[in-house]
Amino acid sequence: MIYKKVFAAGLAVFLFFSSANAQKAEVTISLNEAFFDALLDSVFKNFDPPEFSIVENKTSGCNESIKILREMNGVRTAIRFREGKIYMPLAFSGSYAPPFVGCVDFAGWAEANIDLEFDKAAQKLVGRARILNVNLNGSGGVGGGIIARLIQSSIDKKLNPIEILTFDKISLGIPVQKSGTLRMKAVGARPEIGSGVVNIHIDYEFLKG
Repeated sequence: MIYKKVFAAGLAVFLFFSSANAQKAEVTISLNEAFFDALLDSVFKNFDPPEFSIVENKTSGCNESIKILREMNGVRTAIRFREGKIYMPLAFSGSYAPPFVGCVDFAGWAEANIDLEFDKAAQKLVGRARILNVNLNGSGGVGGGIIARLIQSSIDKKLNPIEILTFDKISLGIPVQKSGTLRMKAVGARPEIGSGVVNIHIDYEFLKG
């Protein structure tokens, strides 16, 4: 999906190496809100908005899907770092066919958290988006709970887990004469979320490859 590509695409990083001992090192990658704003601007400019089905089997002529928008009523889809957490406001529009009602169009914005996890086996840092609340335009909150569950179900099936960093892509392979190659393997990752920025500290060990 496009959002998996968004988070994985061309990360502008700053690398700082601090030796722990002869065979271990730490790498810190810093990502700020301005980077993600520019990245999202480029995605929405060059691609169609991401769209997800919100039902398993469509039984009517209703599209029954949700489309992620760049902006809705002054709220922009973005990545924000606040109070030690990663927030993701999502602007959207869509349609749904409740029983005995027919096709209903809706629009608004959702607030989500992204929880980070280190997948050591896959050598990846992944995120899982979790919807906190949904605000529907002009509904006074009515129907927000239903839409929130539909959006979360769609995110779990289509988006989660989000691949944020693949550590072997930033590893260095250093040839050592005729003996082989010295390679880096990530053994741990610790995100440190500040105001407007996330610093990801990655512990590497050096192995003969």
